[in-house]
Amino acid sequence: MKKVAKSAVPKTVEEYLAGVPEPQHSTLKKVRAAIQSVLPEGATECISYHIPCVKYNGMLLGYAAFRDHCSLFGMSGTLLGPMKEDLKKYSTSKGTIRFAVDKPLPATLIKKLVKAAIAEKDARAKAKKK
Repeated sequence: MKKVAKSAVPKTVEEYLAGVPEPQHSTLKKVRAAIQSVLPEGATECISYHIPCVKYNGMLLGYAAFRDHCSLFGMSGTLLGPMKEDLKKYSTSKGTIRFAVDKPLPATLIKKLVKAAIAEKDARAKAKKK
């Protein structure tokens, strides 16, 4: 899968989004807004693997635009498994959800995924403290 072409590696999420053409740009802005609406204090955005990502007790998730789809990446590899029923309309792999460039995932689904990823990270952090 080829990513949308960029002349330079972006340093910020804003730089990444500025280099993404429509309709992917608008789609990713909606995805980002849904993610940001449920992030806890201490979560930060960054560029990692050349894509926008969110850190919270480690890498939480990422998202990206490609020529023929957009993707949301659950960085744990275990996040999507329990949500098979919610994701049956989408192309998925172990940690990736692919969706149409002009049709973002529903905000309610994104929020559910982010909250599940946060719970997973909190549980791992708590287990490490024991």
